[in-house]
Amino acid sequence: MKHRILVMGAGAWGTALALHMARTGAQVYLWARNPARLPSGAMPRLPDFPLPDSITVSSAPPPADVACALMVIPTQHMASVLPLVPVGVPAVLCCKGIERSTLAFPLDVLHRLRPDVPGAVLSGPNFAREVAANLPAASVVASANMELARKLVDLLSTPRLRLYASADITGVQLGGAAKNVIAVAAGITIGAGLGENARAALITRGLAEITRLGVALGAQPATLAGLAGLGDLLLTCTGEASRNYQMGLALGRGNAAQSALATLPGVAEGVTTADALLALARHHKVDVPITACIAAFLEGKITLPQAQEQLLTRPLRTELDTP
Repeated sequence: MKHRILVMGAGAWGTALALHMARTGAQVYLWARNPARLPSGAMPRLPDFPLPDSITVSSAPPPADVACALMVIPTQHMASVLPLVPVGVPAVLCCKGIERSTLAFPLDVLHRLRPDVPGAVLSGPNFAREVAANLPAASVVASANMELARKLVDLLSTPRLRLYASADITGVQLGGAAKNVIAVAAGITIGAGLGENARAALITRGLAEITRLGVALGAQPATLAGLAGLGDLLLTCTGEASRNYQMGLALGRGNAAQSALATLPGVAEGVTTADALLALARHHKVDVPITACIAAFLEGKITLPQAQEQLLTRPLRTELDTP
């Protein structure tokens, strides 16, 4: 008997994961929050990829007899959907960010609201369209329970989407959240005409501040140098399909934040994560100058020239100094 997989969230990434799971031979139940947007044969965010018969799209309460639930809901809205996850079914959180009201990572939100649900997080350098097209990719599945992580890797992997198990839930979640903020900065750098050299430097220093914060939170530096850290950071800061990078491009070209957001086809998590990430860093007394600059700029506290000035006039020091 074929196993059933629940995918909660029918945006681009949720649709791509549903198509991926259908290729494993699974029967997929793709749950959509907005019934008015339910399509007949293809999804609005990925119209070039018709859905096979093995994918059922519905806004009705999801079935309970599933092998796992892939939660593809933006971090800031995840709490409202968690009551629908079947009891005892492993939930794989596929969102990236920090809950602004509590400074909690997605797995913390799950454990707080649904302690009856085993949890894991999926993160890595993946664009939805490429996964939907079955192009090669890799990601990490992290859980505090390594037995669960390994089972999920076996369940969710295909030769085209290679998954790796990890126990470093902090590193994997921080990498996925923080890279979106750095990607906004990378987009601003290119949009403002500062050049590729500046973007390369910004990405490198961005990884340094992510790693500093990660170590303070108990993450493994190797995780932040891997797929869920450096890999995701590079893709999100350079790929044209990155919503956070596109948001930064628009801001760097002089567009106001609200008008830039209005042009995006989906959620730019970096915009909602920047202030939460900064608050988390300050709580742990970690210096994150790029994140601080982006948070202040997005809140209208500084102008674009002032943000450039802050980043370009940092104190001179040796490269490996902690700050």
